Parts: sequence; C-alpha cells; structure tokens
Amino acid sequence: MASRLILNEHKKIIEMQNIARCYKMGTVEVYALKNISLCINKGEYISIMGPSGSGKSTLMNIIGCLDKPTRGQYILNGIPVSELNDDQLAEIRNKSIGFVFQTFNLLISETALQNVELPMIYAGIKPGNRTEIARKALDAVRLSHRMNHRPSEMSGGERQRVAIARALVNNPSLILADEPTGNLDSKTGAEIMNIFNELSLNGKTIVLVTHDRQVALHAQRIVHIKDGLIEGDEKVAR
Repeated sequence: MASRLILNEHKKIIEMQNIARCYKMGTVEVYALKNISLCINKGEYISIMGPSGSGKSTLMNIIGCLDKPTRGQYILNGIPVSELNDDQLAEIRNKSIGFVFQTFNLLISETALQNVELPMIYAGIKPGNRTEIARKALDAVRLSHRMNHRPSEMSGGERQRVAIARALVNNPSLILADEPTGNLDSKTGAEIMNIFNELSLNGKTIVLVTHDRQVALHAQRIVHIKDGLIEGDEKVAR
C-alpha cells in the first residue's frame, strides 16, 4: 500500500470511474447511484449539491469509505479503496479522511480537548503528543479558550468548530463535510464556512455535501447530482 502512495503523488486525490450503488429491497433493486465518474484534484474545494433523495449522501459515504460501490472503481490517493477489506477501510478513514457531520457527533461526556484527541488515540499517537496537537487544532478554529468544556456547555457553532478541529488532527489528505451548517443559524453558519474557506486557502482538499446553494457557492466547483447521476459540474467564480 505504501509503495502505491509513493508512486501516485500526482494531482488527483479522488478518481471515480462508473460508480454505481444498488440496494436490494426484497426482490427489487434500487439504484442510489447509477454511473458516477468524478475526479477531484489535490487542494481543490468542491461542493456536491442535490435535493433529498438525489444520491448525494450515498456518494459521500463512498467517498468517505463508509460504504462500498456495487460496481465501478474508486481510487483515493492512488489506492483502489473499493478493493480493500473492512479493516483497511477503517485505517484509511482514520488516517486519510477528516469527517465533519451536521450533527457534530461529539462524545457528550468528554471535553472539547478529549473529543479532538480521539482520532489520534486510534492512530496510536502518544498521549503527550496528542494533547499538544489537539490544543493547536482548537487554537486554529479559535476555540482554545473552551478546550475544557463539554459539548453541553457549548453553542452549536462551538460544537462544530470542535468537530472541525477533530477532523484536522491526523493531517488528513481529504476533509469531508456533510451539511456542516445544517443545524446552525445563518450567522453561525457563515462563521463555519469562513473556517472552511481558510482551510481551502491553506491547501486542504475539501468535499462539502449540501442542498443549500449559498453554502455550495463557497467552493471552487459545484457538482450537481440528481437521480443518482451527475447532472452538471459548475465552476464557481471566486
């Protein structure tokens, strides 16, 4: 696996060819994705946009190695991840992908600092190093003054900033955000999008899934998906 990573230090971080995802409901086959081909370059910031039921969540799950396609090939950082087993996929998720969810997915009994440290525990990073890295990540999202507070003591925007810090600590090659402003008011949502804009300017590769065009317009590209197919690929003037 390591040799493949070395040999594939090209621009493309995501390469999808003819991806389909079929779910069986009894004897009926339902295709959430039908024939998706998509390339995303290193350092690119894209939005995947579509209405409810369009297939965008299924596509996000496959990009994030949370699900496998029924057919087609998915290559992430030069690695054909659609061929990996569950343990290998878990390792890819931990080391290569930083997740930011609409519902934050924080441990309510842990402090902000402890939540941010969590991915590094799975990655085997030593406790002293974990704390230092987590502090820096919280500082990067302007939340170091709240590091000892629990999620119940924070606003929605603060919780999402903790989630973003958690997504950054293993220095992933891809940030994957699913409706990151969906549970926030417009002012707080704008603050969160400013953080993603800063990450993009610093060279992070970001894939953001949304149904909101105003959120999607923060990206460099908008990939429109409908009925399991890519309907359009729009460049955004920034």
